[in-house]
Amino acid sequence: MGAQLREYKQKISSAQTTKKITKAMELIAASRIQKAMARVRASSPFAREVTRAVSAVATHTSIDHPLTREPEVVRRSAIVIVSADRGLAGAFNSQVIREGLELAELLRSEGKEIDFYLFGRKAVGYFQFRRVTAKAEWVGDADTPHFETAEEMAAALLEAYELDASEGGVDEIHVVYNRFVSMMTQTPETIRLLPLAVVEAEESASADVYPLYEFEPDATLVLDRLLPVYIQSRIFNALLQSSAAKQAATQKAMKSASDNADKLITDYTRLRNNARQAEITQQIAEIVGGADALAS
Repeated sequence: MGAQLREYKQKISSAQTTKKITKAMELIAASRIQKAMARVRASSPFAREVTRAVSAVATHTSIDHPLTREPEVVRRSAIVIVSADRGLAGAFNSQVIREGLELAELLRSEGKEIDFYLFGRKAVGYFQFRRVTAKAEWVGDADTPHFETAEEMAAALLEAYELDASEGGVDEIHVVYNRFVSMMTQTPETIRLLPLAVVEAEESASADVYPLYEFEPDATLVLDRLLPVYIQSRIFNALLQSSAAKQAATQKAMKSASDNADKLITDYTRLRNNARQAEITQQIAEIVGGADALAS
């Protein structure tokens, strides 16, 4: 009985220690998410206006630009999977990896080859464990993404896109990331980055007409300059969205872990009290039995 009491005490102590850790991590995530959301809000207007400008140039001109031209046959597709560098965030990493793999299966069923571009240690570790080779990997910048990382990713993707598929290039680029919807909801989202769909300014859908633009020196040069900026801004916005979603997922997961620790503490405390009461009852019974034996 004494050994059982010691076991329950150890389990209660372990659950209390776990609760302290998960509660601290929950508070840290709650403090970080405000900064992450502020960065998302700060980057969204620029991404929205760049998207609007690129869509306007592509819509109101008749030029045939490589980044807006739909290929006749898509032979190879690139999939960029944006994950986190750390875990302890529930299904955050697994759901975005699963979404990327399902997209890859869909594209393969259409006869396309797949090149993976991975962001975040979790995606890199998943593919390395399964011996799947990625074209490029970026790690160590998932918590607070920097624009330099987005520039590097955009440069690698544009370089692959400008190459012919027979030379190792790609015909289209998809990005899979977790979008921040609310503190309780983070959903995996897939966007086709290239070729650019000219009617892609969802945020500006309320506007009936685009403003009038004059292109100097010409629309082709404007697109040459705008499209790389557009790609960088879309990738950077996806990284920021993923970072904010990860902090929200961590906060939710750690709150759930703290609640589970509370439940374990309550359950083990009840079991410890029952075991202690049983031990006291047994001792009383032994004393009474001994007294009866002496009296008889």
